[in-house]
Amino acid sequence: MHTAELVLQLLFAVAVSGLLVRLTRIPAPFVQIALGAALAWPQLGGIHVMLDPELFLLLFIPPLLFIDGLNAPKRELRELWLPIGSLAFGLVFFTIAVVGPLLHWLIPALPLPVAYALAAVLSPTDAVAVSSLIDRAKMPPRLMHLLEGEALLNDASGLVVFRFAIAAALTGTFVLKSTYGPFVLVAAGGALAGLVTLVVLAQAQRFLAKLGDIAPEVQVLVNLLLPFAAYIVAEQFHASGIIAAVTAGLLFRWSGMYKHIGLAAGIQSNIVSGTIAFVFNGMVFLLLGLQLPDIIRKVPPEIASRHAWLEPLAVIVALTIGLLIVRFVFVMGNAKIRYIAVRLRGRVASRMPLFAAFALSIGGVRGAVTLAGVMSIPLLLPNGAPFPGRDLAIFLAAGVIICSLVIAALVLPFITSKLTLPSDNPLETEERAARIAAASAAIATIQERAGGLAASEELATAAAERLIASYRLRIAAAEDGNAQQDEARTLSRLEDDLRLAAIASERLAVRELFVKRKIGDETVNRLMSDLAMTEATLRKFRGANTKA
Repeated sequence: MHTAELVLQLLFAVAVSGLLVRLTRIPAPFVQIALGAALAWPQLGGIHVMLDPELFLLLFIPPLLFIDGLNAPKRELRELWLPIGSLAFGLVFFTIAVVGPLLHWLIPALPLPVAYALAAVLSPTDAVAVSSLIDRAKMPPRLMHLLEGEALLNDASGLVVFRFAIAAALTGTFVLKSTYGPFVLVAAGGALAGLVTLVVLAQAQRFLAKLGDIAPEVQVLVNLLLPFAAYIVAEQFHASGIIAAVTAGLLFRWSGMYKHIGLAAGIQSNIVSGTIAFVFNGMVFLLLGLQLPDIIRKVPPEIASRHAWLEPLAVIVALTIGLLIVRFVFVMGNAKIRYIAVRLRGRVASRMPLFAAFALSIGGVRGAVTLAGVMSIPLLLPNGAPFPGRDLAIFLAAGVIICSLVIAALVLPFITSKLTLPSDNPLETEERAARIAAASAAIATIQERAGGLAASEELATAAAERLIASYRLRIAAAEDGNAQQDEARTLSRLEDDLRLAAIASERLAVRELFVKRKIGDETVNRLMSDLAMTEATLRKFRGANTKA
């Protein structure tokens, strides 16, 4: 009963955090951490959570990484594969190689394998947290894609090395260079496990589609289980479940999953994915807040020998700044190497602007994956003794997460204001061109098929003309440089306003019929669902036309 109550309290807290973000305009991670701390404070709620490390890793990591892979901009990942790969893999190993020994030297009580594990778990970045701190429109698209691609892949690479380091801490031996070979094998095995699991479940969806009359909830459930299945299959074969979940997300659309599920299942699946991402990201930061009072009360003595709170704070700030310096050095060095390589090939090359390097460095904030990883450190060694340095690692990781978020929130808006943005948003331009092409294709199809309809020629022509007029209005509203563009957009907005008002009246009429018991629950549910779908589609097109 206690567990059920705790889950309900966390879900309610995540919902409340969404409302508070809307009311206060404070970034979601800060609101959720503060809310979790308030719930855990003895005078306010006193909620105490004991986390099972393995369960925590299984529950949170696969869906979060899968959804990140699902939403990742695949085309931009392919175009920027070299800088993204260098950040996601080169920077991870560079950070581990530099920060691991440095941590062990600064805090000798932290065993070297645990220091490497902490450096590894501090390597993954959180692009979702960055998006909550600044307006995406103020960040150059290329930089945002670099942060997103890096965050997706360094989650996998950092956590795989983290697992190696934890295993070494359990056995008592660890050599960083000896992890490179096993890392490649484990990563390749994880990717293969993710691909195989994805193909198998895609075929299962295809089989369900052939059966017909399958409830969309069944197909949504299969999609929901995919990241957990990929993770478990990979772990069973001693491969990386983390990389398996990422692979499944990246290749999800390639597998033809959406082709085998119905319209209702596709819509529900997108809604469920968005809800899970919001809830799980929120829960991770809530859990950080819930741990915060204990973390503050139980400051590890290894870093509090001179002062109870000033020394630990100084260590956290120094570690965060050290990570930023390591990241900045790598970013600038990597940019310089690529600049020289391009020049040696006789091509025109441009240097990375200093503020772009600052944005890329400070934008690498730590977030949900770092916390989920560090919380998965085992409680005990195989001999039953407490895991060495666990509390210290959690304390430092939690401090770095909060400190990196604060620095980014304070500094990143200023840095992005110094960056040069493209005169036209390429994504909006691309969307307008796609809408024009789609509408033109629709007009061609209507003109082709109108003459072959069984109805009378006059009725077919009238129906075709009405539809073609609406599509031409869309084209006129989307085209740049069109003399009738403003008039078309104004007319489109007026039509949308009238349609939305009409839908609101339909909804009131249906609700009145239901209150008067002239229609039953099944009918009202079906009608309300249809109206909601129509309104959602209309508002989506309206938003696109407004941006255009």
